[in-house]
Amino acid sequence: MSEYTVNDTLNALAAASKGLSARKDEINRLNVFPVPDGDTGTNMSLTLESVIGNVARVPIGAPSADIYKAITTGALMGARGNSGVITSQILRGLCEGCAECSTFDTAALDTAFARAQEVAFQAVRKPVEGTILTVLRDIASAAKQAHKKRLSLDDALEFVVGEAYASVQRTPEFLPVLKENNVVDAGGYGLAILVDGFVAALMGKEGELKDEFAFARTDAPKVEIELINDWEGSEFRYCTEFLVHSDSVDVDAAREFLPTMGDCDLMVGMHPNFKVHVHSNRPDQVLQWFLTHDSQISEVHIHNMQLQSAERADKLASEQASQEAECKPYGFVAVASGAGNAKILKSLGVDVVVSGGQTMNPSTKDLLDSIASINAERVIVLPNNSNIVMAAQSACELADIPCGVVPTKTVPQAFSALFGFNEGCDLSTNLESMTEAFSDVKTGEVTYAVKDSRDAHGNPIASGDVIGIADGSIEAVGSDIDQVVMALLDAMGAEEADTLTLLAGEDFSDDAAATLVALIEEKYEDIEVESHRGEQPLYPVVFSVE
Repeated sequence: MSEYTVNDTLNALAAASKGLSARKDEINRLNVFPVPDGDTGTNMSLTLESVIGNVARVPIGAPSADIYKAITTGALMGARGNSGVITSQILRGLCEGCAECSTFDTAALDTAFARAQEVAFQAVRKPVEGTILTVLRDIASAAKQAHKKRLSLDDALEFVVGEAYASVQRTPEFLPVLKENNVVDAGGYGLAILVDGFVAALMGKEGELKDEFAFARTDAPKVEIELINDWEGSEFRYCTEFLVHSDSVDVDAAREFLPTMGDCDLMVGMHPNFKVHVHSNRPDQVLQWFLTHDSQISEVHIHNMQLQSAERADKLASEQASQEAECKPYGFVAVASGAGNAKILKSLGVDVVVSGGQTMNPSTKDLLDSIASINAERVIVLPNNSNIVMAAQSACELADIPCGVVPTKTVPQAFSALFGFNEGCDLSTNLESMTEAFSDVKTGEVTYAVKDSRDAHGNPIASGDVIGIADGSIEAVGSDIDQVVMALLDAMGAEEADTLTLLAGEDFSDDAAATLVALIEEKYEDIEVESHRGEQPLYPVVFSVE
């Protein structure tokens, strides 16, 4: 039976993460919803990158318990979107299963994937067949069969990989939308790629295993710039740092030159690579000297220490003032893209607006840090996207203060939810009333299709078409934004509504918005229309009707 060390498995995990990142666009293209989300592959790869970064900080030779903790913490804190959150739970289960076993053999493989299945399914309130969870279940079943058949560990690992891809191929049998678009499930495919990459690296299929953590554990070849704390009292303004690449630069001459340009001068390294640091008022002349002395430069960082000092002082003063301020009963965190949407949310009482949405889902850690930054007794989170709800729930579970999620899927829903808040009520009551407040809000979103597809009624969609989405369902298709908005309003039964709130995207001009409002008011005379600059990317128009 093959024997693998902890270092072997960690290197294999790092290699698998790299492989997943390299193929994230391939996974993203499997998304069957033709809007520019591009999420599954990106979210899974970012989650794994967070794991690798966290594990790299664990000292070499650390106990297995510390490594498992680093994996699970890194996965959870870096989890983005539903696929990332589920992936984090799979990794958590694998670690918990491995912790129960003294050796890594087929019994451990069975135990680990059985636990991963249990934990991941517990994380999803309504598991759907034909998704990443189905593939995970089939992988766990394959691991159990391999153990019962008493396969060698290497044969068991290869058997699991084969069953993972076979399960992916079966996903269209469970989800009609996959079969209709002739694709497999993106999340399941991502999981199969991850498992395949791990096994391939572990078994050395592509050559001898190398230390994939070397880059993460050291500063080379990219230089990390340390925080500047020494401007005060210095006569020199600019902290200048860069790499020098040269086989022939005169090191003694360079070290004599640097003090003439300032202080705190350093030149370390050896031919052909050096690191240079100096505080100077003329960084241009410092760089020019090396450029004219047979050298190439890279990774140039020039910091204005005077401005940094002022900014730091302002930040510290602001933080101190925030700490000294009276702790308020409630705080709010909301996710949104677009400066206009952020401005509106803050005007309605939101303390922190986390940048994100369809094009980039914030991680659990992003949301947790935002919660922690608010001086409040309890915090309510409005995710404003269905793909962020699970990360928001994870953040609330990890927070040090009572928190809750109002499961808004759009920014307009958040507007209505905030009007349902009552500071005099407890957290549970507010979560219930705020959720009820947006329950009748219908949201329309207009964007451009990024690939050929079909709408909710089976009509064809061509890449580049303008599409109208009503609460997640594609109800209108056309070549003109105004035309699609009007068709979408008709499909949403706007004649029954009293108010309409329109958010203009960053590429939708004021004139275009005014023209559209006029069309709406002409057709729907009884609707009160409010138009705002949302400045959201990719979606020229987002609106709600109530």
